[in-house]
Amino acid sequence: MNHFSGIRTIGVPVGDQDRAVAFYTGRLGFEVVMDAPLPELGGRWIVVAPPGAPTNLALTPATGDGPVDTGVRLVTADAAAAHEHLTTEGVDTDELISWPGVPPMFTFRDQDGNTLYAVQE
Repeated sequence: MNHFSGIRTIGVPVGDQDRAVAFYTGRLGFEVVMDAPLPELGGRWIVVAPPGAPTNLALTPATGDGPVDTGVRLVTADAAAAHEHLTTEGVDTDELISWPGVPPMFTFRDQDGNTLYAVQE
């Protein structure tokens, strides 16, 4: 029996939550869904998401050393346009790849060096 019906939130560890909010809202165009004090985590519970998206990211205080590969794939209607925009915004992006039979995609890093992916829908 399957007790789960979806994925709501994915945690992304960040070194500076205010800087992370600025990156995700200013550079990626996400909205802040929630920003509440959470002293138990040593910071705040901050949730951001693309406008209208059912899945979101929790920008949690980092507890380990260094950046992580989040495995998070962000969907875009036009990977080439997203790549050009993020590159112009100064975001650390890798090259746009397009393999036969696979949607165009690229990797990029947030303000802490965490790896994210953009995949054309």
